[in-house]
Amino acid sequence: MNTKPHRIIVGGITVEIDRKDIKNLHLGVYPPQGRVRVAAPLAVTDDAVRLAVIVKLGWIKRQRAKFKAQPRQSVRKLVSGETHYFLGRPFRLRVENHSGAGRIQLNGKNRLTLLVKADKTPEQRERVLSAWYRQHLRAIINDLLEKWQVILGVSPKAWGIRKMKTKWGSCNTATASLWFNLELIKKSHQCIEYIVVHELLHLLERHHNERFLALMDLHLSNWRIVRDELNQGMLGHEEWGY
Repeated sequence: MNTKPHRIIVGGITVEIDRKDIKNLHLGVYPPQGRVRVAAPLAVTDDAVRLAVIVKLGWIKRQRAKFKAQPRQSVRKLVSGETHYFLGRPFRLRVENHSGAGRIQLNGKNRLTLLVKADKTPEQRERVLSAWYRQHLRAIINDLLEKWQVILGVSPKAWGIRKMKTKWGSCNTATASLWFNLELIKKSHQCIEYIVVHELLHLLERHHNERFLALMDLHLSNWRIVRDELNQGMLGHEEWGY
């Protein structure tokens, strides 16, 4: 039996299989494009996984259709009039000529001002916005980690922020290090908190098994509602779920 992560095709859909030391089979469909993943017990064969997927094929297709219909922003060019998201809220961008170093200002409840030299390219403007996003996300996650490390009794050895293509966050249990997707800064504070708690709990339980779900229920009882908010909101133009 193949115990390494691999893929099979069921009804024209690619299914990722990841065998773990768990009791029950878990099937999930993840944004942004409806990636299908099965976490299967070590003893479950590919044929058994295939049968389980076939039984749920109608549900899988409905989930994938919902993700594909999810609203997405077009490619951002960092020009006045565009909408950019910050902590779950839309902001109208205004670009103003500025002789000094590029920076971002929040003006009122719905205005984001990019102060930058007129000759800067869209890529250079994007770097200014990304740096501002990163600064704010780092401060928020740092505060959340300080709060939840005490509650959960765990402490990562390292953590960081980066642009990620397929996940909102990740945990390397071997090194006790956490990574968070920069895109999280566009989501609400409770969505960011959900990901922080989720990744910290992997330091107590590596797998998405019954124990992990029980820990999530114990410490963040509304996590399923928040997860839906996170996965159903506006997506950026990048093809990058949880």
